[in-house]
Amino acid sequence: MDLERSIKLIGEDNVLKLKKTRVLIVGLGGVGGMALEMLARCGVESMTLIDYDIFEKSNLNRQILSLQSNLGEKKTNEALKRVKSINERCKVKIYDTKLDKTFLESNPIKTDYIIDACDDVTAKVELIKYAKKNNIKIISCCGTGNKLNPLMLTITNVWKTSNDPLAKKLRQCLRRENITDKIFVVTSNERPLVKNTKKIPSLSLVPNAAGILLASYVVNDVINET
Repeated sequence: MDLERSIKLIGEDNVLKLKKTRVLIVGLGGVGGMALEMLARCGVESMTLIDYDIFEKSNLNRQILSLQSNLGEKKTNEALKRVKSINERCKVKIYDTKLDKTFLESNPIKTDYIIDACDDVTAKVELIKYAKKNNIKIISCCGTGNKLNPLMLTITNVWKTSNDPLAKKLRQCLRRENITDKIFVVTSNERPLVKNTKKIPSLSLVPNAAGILLASYVVNDVINET
């Protein structure tokens, strides 16, 4: 993979640091798929990917990994193919499973960063607990559905979000676990647009922009680490 332009921007030392950085991504939908894409193109060469889902027609409007040609295929397998098509040197481990406490206890994952791009609040809490226990940096994505303006996205503390129902649920669960630490999240301050809907509507703009912010958090943290 030719990283000449990356080296010109951030320097060879930082490119080497990114190559050695290990990242766990949980959730390979609109948010996680874009985070994966960005990290692969930034030169990260060690990733663990977790998702239990397959691609469906409803994913085509917003998920970068979703194509007409891979409908019905496992997201983990398609994500692996995508990364290898970008950088064949990247080492990728995949788990086609639903993440929970039992999985984390049975499959300890050595990683430097966790990107939580799933929409399961219980899984989010377990990831935060795992990161806290093992001194791993984590950033979690909160709600990106039912939003339209990517300019309303921000990276902040989970305790300081607004207009984000998923972040509110996450805070409630964290309080029950007596976790009050600062947790970085990507969140949108935009008010949900559609009211009284069981199925959360979504367009490609906000989820994909959120994925870029997740990857940006990791990349910039690696670069600025002393």
